[in-house]
Amino acid sequence: MSALQQAQGVFPIAPTPFSEDGRIDLASIHRLSEFYLSIGAAGVTVLGQLGEAPKLDAAESLAVARAFIQAFGRTPVIVGVTAPGFAAMRTLALESMALGAAGVMIAPPNTLRTDEQIGGYYANAAQAIGADVPFVIQDYPLTFSVQMTPAVIRRIVQDNPSCVMLKHEDWPGLEKISALRAFERDGSMRHISILCGNGGLFLDFECERGADGAMTGYAFPDMLCDVVRLQREQQRDAAHDLFDAHLPLLRYEQQPGVGLAVRKHVLQRRGLIASSAQRAPRSALTPTARTEVEFLLARLARHDARAALKPL
Repeated sequence: MSALQQAQGVFPIAPTPFSEDGRIDLASIHRLSEFYLSIGAAGVTVLGQLGEAPKLDAAESLAVARAFIQAFGRTPVIVGVTAPGFAAMRTLALESMALGAAGVMIAPPNTLRTDEQIGGYYANAAQAIGADVPFVIQDYPLTFSVQMTPAVIRRIVQDNPSCVMLKHEDWPGLEKISALRAFERDGSMRHISILCGNGGLFLDFECERGADGAMTGYAFPDMLCDVVRLQREQQRDAAHDLFDAHLPLLRYEQQPGVGLAVRKHVLQRRGLIASSAQRAPRSALTPTARTEVEFLLARLARHDARAALKPL
């Protein structure tokens, strides 16, 4: 468990590639995995919200996990196992761990409101999957409508030794990172890795507040890797300059509803997945939106050659 507890760097949230007819595209999973490894990703997280996990059946979820685990080899893979009930969560968690996953990620159900309910849920989840399965808290109130205070996160960490990481995706959330690191300094919470989401929208300052890196799915995860590395090397201005160049496209990709369509479109344009197809219910880019994305890519290419893609 200590490996994930000390994790630093970028764990991209991988999309699930589909062919135009809706089948899982295993060839694109392999190509995407090779790319993630080539850019220095510290690991990968699969079957997250933007991995379209709710649209997969149990066998497909396991097939996706297996494909990424095999492609990543010894590099850690975290598998999202969020489910309506603990039985399905336990099955996917144990099967993924048997395949070689490094840990699992668990999001709270949107029915939780009090700290007692949240703390109790994670205690029950940890018991269901087994005390030897490392797990990641997914803190994403914008999607799950569950507000986790720093105090309740500390409670989950302290009560559950198998909790090794926080996927921090609150917004705004900089003060939460500072509060959690302060708990570590005063000895009231043991250390866990904090990796941040929201497409990397606040990564420049999240690193400075004490985050260990990113766990998100921006279409240029290589930029996220560079920003984390530059911050670690104390090249603050260089990190912010690179981040600022990507910010307009990153912001555009963060639009609710259409964000995954933007991300898959750019990943397809980069040659990393064969198709931008999603499973229903899906969002789609209008011709106007496609034109806007291409405009942003062209502007980004003035500062980062990785965005200089071949014309459509």
